[in-house]
Amino acid sequence: MKRTRLLLAAAIVGAALIYLIIGGLRGSIVYYLTPSELRAQSQADPGRTIRLGGQVAAGSKQWNPGALELRFVLTDGKVSVPVHYRGAPPDLFTEKQGAIVEGTIGPDGIFEARSIIVKHSEEYKPPAPTDQP
Repeated sequence: MKRTRLLLAAAIVGAALIYLIIGGLRGSIVYYLTPSELRAQSQADPGRTIRLGGQVAAGSKQWNPGALELRFVLTDGKVSVPVHYRGAPPDLFTEKQGAIVEGTIGPDGIFEARSIIVKHSEEYKPPAPTDQP
């Protein structure tokens, strides 16, 4: 009888631990949509906070330092989404580079970003040697 209670208590504690671990992992995993996925989903749930990832289109960056306002276009090669951001962009933010923005899509189709995360190359290149005597 004691052994059955002990096994039942151990099973309940084990199940609770598994539930907490899985719940914690779900809360920490962050997904982002591509512009093509956003176009397909934006009609279903506008105004929802989402993350959008893609390449910053060449020639699309418009920076107004006086107003701390940045406009650019994110693309996945198929669909392009105009993005508007208020604030200073990250130091590594450039065109033709990957970026993830977090915010909402407006009814006008412009993504209003609250934050920008720059994706950078994971390839290390040492600095070029200098010609110093």
